[in-house]
Order: sequence, then C-alpha cells, then structure tokens
Amino acid sequence: MMSSTIDNSLIARRRYFYAAYWVMVTLIFLYDRTYLIQKAGLPNFFICVVVRVSLLIALAWANIHWLIPHYLLRGRYSGYFALVFLLLIAYLLVQSFYDYYLFGYVLGPSRYATLSTSLIYNFTHTSLYLLLTVALKFSMDWYEQKKLLQEIQVEKLQAEVNYLRSQVNPHFLFNALNNLYALTLKKSDEAPEVVLKLAGLMEYMLYESDETKVPLEKEINYLNNYLELEKIRQGNNADIRLTVTGNIEQCWIPPFLILPLVENAFKHGVSRTVRNAYLHIRINVSAILEICIENNKGNIQQPAQSGGIGLLNLKKRLELLFPGKHVLDITDGPDKYQVALKINL
Repeated sequence: MMSSTIDNSLIARRRYFYAAYWVMVTLIFLYDRTYLIQKAGLPNFFICVVVRVSLLIALAWANIHWLIPHYLLRGRYSGYFALVFLLLIAYLLVQSFYDYYLFGYVLGPSRYATLSTSLIYNFTHTSLYLLLTVALKFSMDWYEQKKLLQEIQVEKLQAEVNYLRSQVNPHFLFNALNNLYALTLKKSDEAPEVVLKLAGLMEYMLYESDETKVPLEKEINYLNNYLELEKIRQGNNADIRLTVTGNIEQCWIPPFLILPLVENAFKHGVSRTVRNAYLHIRINVSAILEICIENNKGNIQQPAQSGGIGLLNLKKRLELLFPGKHVLDITDGPDKYQVALKINL
C-alpha cells in the first residue's frame, strides 16, 4: 500500500513538471508568433500553435516513453539515434510543409518562404525542445533516485540504531542484576529498594524510551535512579556527583545516550578504586550539549574480561545520528579517565 502511494506521488509529480514545461513552451511560441494574429487571422494563429505544440509533444512522448527505455537505457545506441533521426525527419517534413504553406500562401508570397529556410528553422528549434525534454526527464530521474537512496539510508540508519539500542538495554540489565545479586549475597536491607528502583528503570526502558528522541530531563531522571543504585552498591563510599546546568527543558536527545559513558566509568574506575573513588558528571545545555564525565583510575588490577559493548555502541550511534555534528574526546591518563562529548543541537 505504501509503495503504491509513493508510485502515485512520483507519477503525479512527473505529470506536473511535464505540464508546466509544455505550458512554458506554448507561451514562448505564442509570444513568438503573435504577429500572425493580424497577418493570418486568429484561426490560422491558433492552428499554427496547435500544430507546432502537438507535434512537439508527440515527438517528446515517443522519445521519453519508447525510445529512451527500449533503446538508449539498454545500450542500443545506434538504433536509438537512428530512430530519433527518423522521427525528426518525419516531424520536420510535416511542420515545414505546413510553415511553407502558411508563410508562402496564407500570408502571401515571401522571399523568406522557402522550404530550406523552414527546414533549418524547425530543425534547430525542435532539437532544442527535444534536448530540453530529455534533460528534464533525466533530471527528474536523478532527483527521484537520489531521494530513494536517501530514504534507504534513513531506513538503514534507523534499523541499525534500533539494533544498537536493543544491545544497550540487555547490557544495562546484566550489570544491574549483578548489583542486585551482590546485595542479596550480603543479605542487605537495601535489596528491596534496589528492586524498586530497578523496576522504575525498566519501566522507562520499556515504555518511555521507545521514541527516536526523548526529553533530556527524563534521561537525567533515569540517570539519577541509576546513580542511586550504584551508590547503594558502592556503600555510599564513592564521591558521585551529577551537575546539570542550562535549559534542559527544551533539549531532546536519543535515549540511553549518557548511560554507556557512566557505566564505563563505574566498571573501569569507581568499581576498581579502593580509596577516594570519585565520579563527576557535568551536563550543560546551551547552543550545544556538553557532557563531561571524569573519574579516577582503578588501583585494583583485574584480569581482562569481555565487555565494552555499551561504549562501542555509543560511538556507533553518534556516528549514525550526528555525523559531523559531534565531538567525542577520551583522555586516558595515568590516574584519571575523562570523557567529553559535545553535540551540536
């Protein structure tokens, strides 16, 4: 059904452009032959216009709908140019004999009313109009092809983004369940609160973040809940801060854009630091969205493990959603890890 609607739209657009083109050609010809109204009379004037424009439309239609698709686009160049030449000859004979009759007899004998003069005039003008119709056709083909490619790219982009988002959610859930598991092993009284907060996060993930963009305010609320869960897991020993400035009410971003950076900071920074662990998150909204996440490096050496899905997915999403409109800087120092993300809104 959608394909049929698109095809009908393309056909209607082509008809509109062709109609506009032939109206323009008719107006030019009317202006060029206005002198015939007085010299040959109004009937001959209209007959002259109708004959010329009708023949041109017939010639252009045969070229666009028959010769180009069946010969030119199939690589049968010799046949195409031969048939175009024959059509031009047929057109020129009809039009030139009519012009010879009109200028030679209706308007009276004229020293310019020779058949050769009429042939030359009609050949140059007809070739020009024919080339213009071909240029118009190929211009519309190029535009429609470009638009189709853009639609395919957008669909591919959306499919890839949806796939990446589907990876982010299980990745977060895996980490959150690990946190809950650690608390249940300790038989901590905070486990029920963690379950409640986790339920709130899952509600956002399942029902409130199904759009391509969400209000930044909702994303920050989601992030606050996540930080509260992490504070419980860390035993409130780490210095975890979230600072938000600027007009966040008017800012919309793709969902789960900040979370992978924060998860990465916890996984490779706060969780591996015994003393004075800190994580500082600063979000500022102005003409651009600035996100800065800083944490100290872990002093606990752990074996390499699989992971990093969230950060890799974030980089890919940024490339897809904000091509040429974002800067992601990662500073991996000896004691400090910092990520600065700037997005041109």
